[in-house]
Amino acid sequence: MPNRLATETSPYLQQHAGNPVDWYPWGEEALALAREHDKPILLSIGYSACHWCHVMAHESFEDLAVAAEMNRHFVNIKVDREERPDLDQIYQTAHGILTQRSGGWPLTMFLAPDGTPFFAGTYFPKTARYGMPGFEDLLARIADAYRNQRDAIAKQNESLMDALTRTAPEPADGQTLGRAPIDDAVRELARVFDAVHGGIGKAPKFPHPFELAFCLRRHVIEGFEPPGKIARLTLSRMAEGGIFDQLGGGFCRYSTDRFWTIPHFEKMLYDNGPLLALYADAWLATGEPLYARAAQETVAWVMREMQAPGGGYYSSLDADSEGEEGRFYVWTREEVQALLSAEEYAVVAPHYGLTGAPNFEERHWNLRVSEPLEQVAASLAIPLEVAQARLESARRKLYAAREQRVRPGRDEKVLTSWNALMARGMARAGRSFGRDDWIASARSALEFLRATLWIDGRLLATSKDGRSHLNAYLDDHAFLLDALLEMMQTDFRTEDLQWARALADLMLEKFEDREHGGFYFVAHDHEQLIHRPKTGHDGATPSGNGIAAFALQRLGHLTGEYRYREAAERTLKLFYTSLARSPSGHASLLAALEEALTPPRLLIVRGPAAEVATWRDRLAETYRPDLMIVAIPDTAEGLPETLSRSRPGGSGAGAWLCEGVTCLRPLFTLPEVEKLLDARAAR
Repeated sequence: MPNRLATETSPYLQQHAGNPVDWYPWGEEALALAREHDKPILLSIGYSACHWCHVMAHESFEDLAVAAEMNRHFVNIKVDREERPDLDQIYQTAHGILTQRSGGWPLTMFLAPDGTPFFAGTYFPKTARYGMPGFEDLLARIADAYRNQRDAIAKQNESLMDALTRTAPEPADGQTLGRAPIDDAVRELARVFDAVHGGIGKAPKFPHPFELAFCLRRHVIEGFEPPGKIARLTLSRMAEGGIFDQLGGGFCRYSTDRFWTIPHFEKMLYDNGPLLALYADAWLATGEPLYARAAQETVAWVMREMQAPGGGYYSSLDADSEGEEGRFYVWTREEVQALLSAEEYAVVAPHYGLTGAPNFEERHWNLRVSEPLEQVAASLAIPLEVAQARLESARRKLYAAREQRVRPGRDEKVLTSWNALMARGMARAGRSFGRDDWIASARSALEFLRATLWIDGRLLATSKDGRSHLNAYLDDHAFLLDALLEMMQTDFRTEDLQWARALADLMLEKFEDREHGGFYFVAHDHEQLIHRPKTGHDGATPSGNGIAAFALQRLGHLTGEYRYREAAERTLKLFYTSLARSPSGHASLLAALEEALTPPRLLIVRGPAAEVATWRDRLAETYRPDLMIVAIPDTAEGLPETLSRSRPGGSGAGAWLCEGVTCLRPLFTLPEVEKLLDARAAR
């Protein structure tokens, strides 16, 4: 008989509905039971695309003997970290304090009935191996410790709570903002940059899209080459590597090696949205065809496999299929040969590395670009165009064959924050490439969020199968505000501006710490937990505080509402000490800091709709990261005074460039505007 997880919206929780474990979702029923019976809580946090979560489930949670021990000694709570990032943040931090190690998923925590953790780990095998204790043995030991070592646990819990309190940023009186953290971040990233294979840090290598965007921005604005090299080499190696799906598009979560060859095969929406925006920017900045291909194929994957009929984007694709990680994606040499002509195989084999040793387990290859196509064509003495045609024909055949395999599972819940990241990327890429269908995809996602997750002036966090619930977090509000600002530069609509202002006002009302600055991760009226995070460090997704500060500043410049910029300034002052201490870990806050020191330029284009659209599309062909362009038809109504200018005289389009609080004289031809923008950028 299914347990209590069967009625949850999370596919991850539903995956465990058939376990013999007496699972509870997080909630008052489970917490009250633990208090009433003075039983410790076994908290297991994971997500549906997580390979090691599946392994632990198969080994332990599906085992009758292990489940009996869990049910005997503990109140067992299962949490989807994607639906409850508040719980995940708290207990990942507690894991780090208790173990002095980095966390991950599955996260396995043992809590006192009040929610305070006293023992922590991640994956545990059923029986002892890998230098780790067996989970079955561990259960009895933890239960015994809870019964017989209460004083020691209470003392440890007191220390833990004190340590959690100390993780909050410390306000600094009279803080003055400066650009030193920006310059220090460039030097810090250069020190940890892999100058041979690209990437920030050593294996495992993550994409770090916001750090790379920071580097690209530095290079373009300042003409400084080192950050440009960091961005270009990393973007090239990722697009050529096995972390990128060479047949179906889209990026996996990270590479297990320094060469970007073997990924952790899950595909997450939150990675691909920022990477799409970054590759679009890099293509505008460099004209590199590889970046265009990465963007185009990522969009194709998202629209083909990840966009729901109602418009929202699904969350992720699993790492596993048929119980094996990567099985859907990898090939034997014989499989490839059987599908292709001899001429096609002669191109594909060296290009994707099939002429070398297998790179995945004993006899499989995960496809990656191993030899440039130009080099392959030269060695075969055929024109590059012929090699390209054969490669494309081969890719179509391999993709069609792969589609016949058992597909990885798809997590079909729609998360507000992740949808906002993808809508932002899709809008930005659509504007850069002049693709109305990509822009329409972003518009559909935003309309889904507004219709389904914006209820009576309050934002919700997740939706699946027609059920929307859970109060939204800071990231949901900040990322959505940022996405709306991107959409307003792509396809301006007054209702987007109105929604953006409502979101900003809600953030200030529900999340801001007015005394010390910055924003809490959960709202003032959120469920009371053992800790209330307020973080500025970027993780797998950017910092909610960083995106909030960046977006509020830009909204303040658009609307003339100084209170938005004041809130951003309070946030930057609160986190400035953290920025100075670890600048490269705060890329989203650095972007906000830069625009606090040098406000973004704002170009307002007004006129007939068709002409305004022509100007917008032409101006979008150049990467100008410190410029906002809003192209507003004369028919638009309900605009703030800052945007309500109309073209004086004549019937064509006109544009005004504003820098800070100063607006220059209007210009009435595109060449004049482009000349002015180029001149101001070169100063």
